[in-house]
Amino acid sequence: MSLKPFQGTGTAMVTPFTSAGAIDEPALRRFVDFQINEGIDMLLPVGTTGEGATLEPEEAERVLSIVLDQTKKRVSVIFGAGSNNTKKAVQGTERAKQLGADGVLSVGPYYNKPTQRGFIEHFKAVAEVGLPVIVYNVPGRTGSNIEASTMLKLAEIPNIVAVKEASGNIGQMMDILRSRPADFRVLSGDDAITLPLIAAGGDGVVSVVSNEIPGLMSRMTRAALEGDFAGARAIHYKILPLMNANFIESNPIPVKAVLAMMGMIGENYRLPMVPMTPANRVQIQKIAEDLGIVQSVGASR
Repeated sequence: MSLKPFQGTGTAMVTPFTSAGAIDEPALRRFVDFQINEGIDMLLPVGTTGEGATLEPEEAERVLSIVLDQTKKRVSVIFGAGSNNTKKAVQGTERAKQLGADGVLSVGPYYNKPTQRGFIEHFKAVAEVGLPVIVYNVPGRTGSNIEASTMLKLAEIPNIVAVKEASGNIGQMMDILRSRPADFRVLSGDDAITLPLIAAGGDGVVSVVSNEIPGLMSRMTRAALEGDFAGARAIHYKILPLMNANFIESNPIPVKAVLAMMGMIGENYRLPMVPMTPANRVQIQKIAEDLGIVQSVGASR
């Protein structure tokens, strides 16, 4: 099938760092090619998984510039430009537009706990920049939920094109799907909910697990979108243990650990993110070995 804009599998990209804490540009460029070559549809740098909260503004822009340059328009690039300060969210969106991003991922304002009307006014200001906006609803991190009725009002605003729904509330997602405009995309913000959301009429996923297994996640999503639910289900249950293990500690700690095991990046974080506990590392390594993306210690001897 031919995918529509903002449909399919988008990777919420990690940001590779050097051991000195700088952006690892060679690793980032290799990672972009790995993702595209494996069939990913969208790349989303500088979000939660990309440790955007601990990137300086100039570093975030540098990551975006590198990803855009390496992508060369092969897939859409959506920049993480959200803030709990509306003025900063607007400024980040303006900069993304200037640099050539295809859109922005804009998180619901965190900590402030705005009213539903506040959400509408916030995202209306962001949308006025004139770049496509994917609203990111993740109440587990922001402390407040964008209700379905509010999301449907946002969907009527020009340039608000999609929602990344990570509320974990499938009923809320179905309320959006039932009444959304035809061109408004509903994307899962939780890997494990991707298949049931597409079955209910959703459009894809902004994925963490696709950092590690972009090919498998892309194939599962596309199979579901094409109506091959038996094929999608087989892949879903194959990769479900890794989906779940990626959250045994705060994202992106586990996914970066696995990518380091794969030799894709160095296992380097920015505080307050720290390396995994030894017990959890053993657990996720075994899952990665079972999937064949990491070589077991015994096999290398």
